[in-house]
Amino acid sequence: MKNKGLGRGLRALIPEDETPAEGKIVEIPVGQIEPAPFQARQEFDEDALAELTASIVEHGVMQPVVVRPLAGERYQLIIGERRWRASQRAGLEMIPALVRDVDDLTSSEMMLVENLQREDLNPLEEANAYKRLAEEFQLTQEEIAHRVGKSRSFVANSLRLLQLSGEILDLLNRGLLSAGHAKVLLGLESPARQNSLAQQIVARKLSVRETETEAQRIQQATKPRVALAAAKKSRDVELDSLEERLRQILGTKVKISTGRRGGRIEIDYYSKDELNRLLEWFFSDLS
Repeated sequence: MKNKGLGRGLRALIPEDETPAEGKIVEIPVGQIEPAPFQARQEFDEDALAELTASIVEHGVMQPVVVRPLAGERYQLIIGERRWRASQRAGLEMIPALVRDVDDLTSSEMMLVENLQREDLNPLEEANAYKRLAEEFQLTQEEIAHRVGKSRSFVANSLRLLQLSGEILDLLNRGLLSAGHAKVLLGLESPARQNSLAQQIVARKLSVRETETEAQRIQQATKPRVALAAAKKSRDVELDSLEERLRQILGTKVKISTGRRGGRIEIDYYSKDELNRLLEWFFSDLS
């Protein structure tokens, strides 16, 4: 189901008096239009593009693209890159366009909202689009969410996907993993386990629910080892403290080691005089 919040997206960005119904459309040479550097969608399906090209050859461009003016009678594409690409392939010289004089931020928002409304973006493209809005325009997650009609938590979870390894992001970009799969992988702390489970998802065609079950099994299996490591670390801290106390008392190097049935204390001495001093200290209470 599409997010109802997106319903205000393009309507809010394109005033009513500049809609195609008002006749504000002009014919622009295809060659005078250039793609925008901020384009959320990076992948274009070749089969779908070929079908659109064939349709344009047969019927022409049924919906205008949206552009903004640049210097030298050139225009930057805001909305309709597939139509523009297909028009080039179809050999069209002119294309119907709605010209909007907007700034960089508004242009970027319009491109992102249009793609989100059409559900054209894969999860990685969407996450990168939010990242660019945050970095290039210094927008907070709350501001991004408001502008694109999403919740702040949705935007935050989308950005978290970028924490995954390049290997997993590649699978996500290729459509072999869904956003749901990626969210489960983020629950595993170890990148190695994340990558391993990602490969299992692809090889075994695991659903998100099956991936959740597998992730829980991995977490349960690692808990004893984590607890053991924590206990060992705690014991090491205690032994370090005892060793330091003995070093201060005896004035020489001391090492304490432990085993299953006990342990031993090693005390270094560096001369016969020092040995006698230590022996006198140990046996002083017996005299």
